[in-house]
Amino acid sequence: MEIRIESISKSFGDVRALVDVTFDVNAGELFGLIGPDGGGKTTLFRILTTLMLPDSGNAVVAGYPISDYQAIRRSVGYMPGRFSLYPDLTVEENLKFFASIFGTTVEKNYELIRDIYVQIEPFRDRRAGALSGGMKQKLALCCALIHRPKVLFLDEPTTGVDPVSRKEFWEMLDRLRQDGMAILVSTAYMDEASLCDRVALIHQGKILTTDTPANITVTFGRPLYAIRTSNVYEVTRDIESYAYARTIYPFGEHLHYTDKREKPDPIELEDFLRGKGHHDIELTAIEPTIEDAFMELAETHSQILTQ
Repeated sequence: MEIRIESISKSFGDVRALVDVTFDVNAGELFGLIGPDGGGKTTLFRILTTLMLPDSGNAVVAGYPISDYQAIRRSVGYMPGRFSLYPDLTVEENLKFFASIFGTTVEKNYELIRDIYVQIEPFRDRRAGALSGGMKQKLALCCALIHRPKVLFLDEPTTGVDPVSRKEFWEMLDRLRQDGMAILVSTAYMDEASLCDRVALIHQGKILTTDTPANITVTFGRPLYAIRTSNVYEVTRDIESYAYARTIYPFGEHLHYTDKREKPDPIELEDFLRGKGHHDIELTAIEPTIEDAFMELAETHSQILTQ
């Protein structure tokens, strides 16, 4: 076990950023911390990388307690959400600089970053600040890996990156995982959860659940329907007045609907909407996604807080 987190809590004034966070990450595991902006992901990463102290709780990273900041900083790679390399240095200069900080060289650990670096090597003389978003992320990952860390922390690494670069980035993470590295990655993109071995869903600083993506979606536990219409706003408002409506959320070009009854009557719902003047309704039973499961768990969590 490369990361063990036990009841970590952190507050900033009246804002509770983290509430009794507990989970673990094994060697050779790609673990996702999934949740919206403001959920507490960055705060937890700063604590685990010894940049911030928790108010309570404990954690062990790469075999060291978080109080042993020198040992942890030698043993982990950290890629923060915002690009933090030196924009006025070239690609090659940034990489050599970070290697020298850890007392190593690019040549010594080149094999570890080769698959990533070959994609940016043609731009090795270009200043880092002039790189595209995807290239910046690849350079940042190379700098985080150059000292061969036991644990890799990636805080929302694909935010603002184009879809092709996002796909390539996750393929790189999968190869690192296969080499035995423990990887903790945070993201607000729910579709990236399916690329992880296990995930923890976090909302308002609280871990809602920790499991494999497949197991989390199985726990959704109720019929789910996708509604397609040209008038999303009006249909949403009218469904909220439907006696059996439980939840209705926008998902891309569809609305996702759940009913209060164990056995919903989709024909009745369609008739209700037609009675409201909606005649372009397409209603389909669908399987829940990790995002549906998150919304369900977040709704339950919010209800508990308001009780």
